[in-house]
Amino acid sequence: TMAKLYEKFILGYYQREHPELKAYSPQIAWQVTDGYRTLLPTMQSDIVITNKAAKKTLIIDAKYYSHTTQVQFDKHTLHSGNIYQIFTYVKNKEAELKEDSHEVAGMLLYAKTDEDILPDNEYSMSGNKISVKTLDLSGDFASIEEQLYKIAKDYFGDTVDTHFNMNGRGCDGIGVRSG
Repeated sequence: TMAKLYEKFILGYYQREHPELKAYSPQIAWQVTDGYRTLLPTMQSDIVITNKAAKKTLIIDAKYYSHTTQVQFDKHTLHSGNIYQIFTYVKNKEAELKEDSHEVAGMLLYAKTDEDILPDNEYSMSGNKISVKTLDLSGDFASIEEQLYKIAKDYFGDTVDTHFNMNGRGCDGIGVRSG
């Protein structure tokens, strides 16, 4: 249940705080060339963020685990199934959007644990950016919001709105992010 809450929190943040982007949780269709889809599993994404004007899509797979890496023979690596999953999502979404000349990237976004190793890597795989990040949930909302904003800003650049809404105790306002 915490994993689902984590996923919904991230999706809700982008939906509420970044209306200039489209954040949703669609199924990604297998882009088969023979039309045969029998027995293929459903690809249910956690978070897909698109900016049609910039022709960019970022697929985020939210991961809430007690261990962010796996250990074999005293070597830490990313969970192989997670990398395969996000890569498959990205390549199928890219194939779906091929007529639109769209840039598609993927991200594994792990909730921070108390482990020493915190993934923060970026890979170029078959022409797509696949990143692995850690979201620190231990601070106040402003620090969490700053991390999530940075993800959008790093990928979508200047198309990300720097304004944000503030409300509480009968007061409403709009602020401007400084970074």
